[in-house]
Amino acid sequence: MVEWRLGIPDERTAHGTLEPGLPQLADWPLGEVSKEGADDWLMAFDCTRDCAESADRWWRVHRALGRDAHRVSRLRIGGTQSEALPGEAVVTWQGAPEWREPDTLWIIDPEGRAVLSYGEGVEASNVLEDIERLLELNPEPPLARLHDE
Repeated sequence: MVEWRLGIPDERTAHGTLEPGLPQLADWPLGEVSKEGADDWLMAFDCTRDCAESADRWWRVHRALGRDAHRVSRLRIGGTQSEALPGEAVVTWQGAPEWREPDTLWIIDPEGRAVLSYGEGVEASNVLEDIERLLELNPEPPLARLHDE
């Protein structure tokens, strides 16, 4: 018997870990969180070790989004505002939640829900691929850019 698997996607659709059990971003023990746009997706990363390296890595992923980069904001959790890269907001943990893992990156939707998380050592290209897929599946509303201006 021959089985053709043309056009059937791989079993894996995301490189990160799905995070339906994490609380909303508003319930995280953080200082005031700001995003560039109200409808932005958020790349929030815990910056406890190798902070400059992590920040640069996620800045490069953000820039690689090209014309969709305006739909994503970056949030560094840890460090100081003086260390922030362009387009990056900085907050600090006000407490240590039990679900927190050092050096984790979370992708958070515009409603504040953590969608995916990535542990230390994840390939930046895998994160980029997942973000591009999320943005493709959740298109920007027509005239949204004009509304933000």
